[in-house]
Amino acid sequence: MSTSFLTTPSGRRIAYHLTPGTGPGVVFLGGYKSDMGGTKAVYLDAWAKSQGRAFLRFDYSGHGESSEAFEDGCIGDWAEDAAQAITQLTEGPQVLVGSSMGGWISLLMTRRIPEKVAALVTIAAAPDFTEDSFWAGFSDAQKAELMEKGQVALPSDYDEPYIVTQRMIEDGRNNLVLRDPLPLPFPTRFLQGTADNSVDREVALRLLDHATGPDMRLTLVDGADHGFSDENCLPLITASIQEVTQRCA
Repeated sequence: MSTSFLTTPSGRRIAYHLTPGTGPGVVFLGGYKSDMGGTKAVYLDAWAKSQGRAFLRFDYSGHGESSEAFEDGCIGDWAEDAAQAITQLTEGPQVLVGSSMGGWISLLMTRRIPEKVAALVTIAAAPDFTEDSFWAGFSDAQKAELMEKGQVALPSDYDEPYIVTQRMIEDGRNNLVLRDPLPLPFPTRFLQGTADNSVDREVALRLLDHATGPDMRLTLVDGADHGFSDENCLPLITASIQEVTQRCA
């Protein structure tokens, strides 16, 4: 499938793949430094095609095939990218499926464009991670380096370190979702692995306790890691999508 591009009002070019089909459509929101070619995104695309269901996957700016440099981005930018993609490329309310950082961004969408949210499925959601994980985990020396140099490098499990900028930390504080009321007035499913080394299960429990809604459930999968992409986890994602879709029909 050839990649299409959406130019946002800010001038960023957002790469996306859109599969036509019936509604409510499904929108996949990927994680930090991830892209729409990841295992979950591609799996869900194939599943949506088999179901004849509309499906959108895209790359935030600074990710994948989209424009801009990753280090220049922040949660607010990526949330704006998501809002533009959802409002301009989809018809009617959507089932948002947010993975890791995408879980945080999907929660921001419930505030920014509530009329476009039919239901929510999160996978190892990482709300407020710039504050509760990055900043809270920095040593005094790292905090000083961030304030002095404008960025700090964190080791990662991948080839390159994570570059965390002062702008990302400060912008993150303007987009926190666990400090104020978080109503989720639609079917919501939180999925979390117990062997996740990036997002602790306590984050999932905190999210469940903090949010309010008439139909929220948390599923803990024993032994599942942050990728949540093995032969047991992937079908659980689609089963969750089907369940919330039926409940919001």
